[in-house]
Formats: sequence, C-alpha cells, structure tokens
Amino acid sequence: MFGLGPMELTIILVIILIIFGAGKLPEIGAGMGKAIRNFKGASDGDDEKKDPEKLEDNKKDAS
Repeated sequence: MFGLGPMELTIILVIILIIFGAGKLPEIGAGMGKAIRNFKGASDGDDEKKDPEKLEDNKKDAS
C-alpha cells in the first residue's frame, strides 16, 4: 500500500525504540489496541450503552 519494505519497517521500529524506550512499548501497544477496538466498536455501531453489564465489566477490569 505505502511501499514499506522490511528495511523501512526496521528503521521505523528503531526510531520508536529510541524515542520511547523498550519499557514503554508494551504500554503503547496496549493503548493502541484499545483505541483500535474502540474505533471498530464505534464504526460497527456497537454502543456500550446498549449493554450495561458490559460497561460494568469494563470498569471492573480497568480498576
């Protein structure tokens, strides 16, 4: 799609490691995963207000 090969992806990964450090990468990945899930849920019309049990479960997991 963007013409990114393995060398370009490696360079991007090294730059990210330099900027954020290895300790922050899991947190960044988790945050991006949650953002993608929220975006998919919003685009599918899956509204958490429809299912209050799911909303309560998410609050418990976040604690």
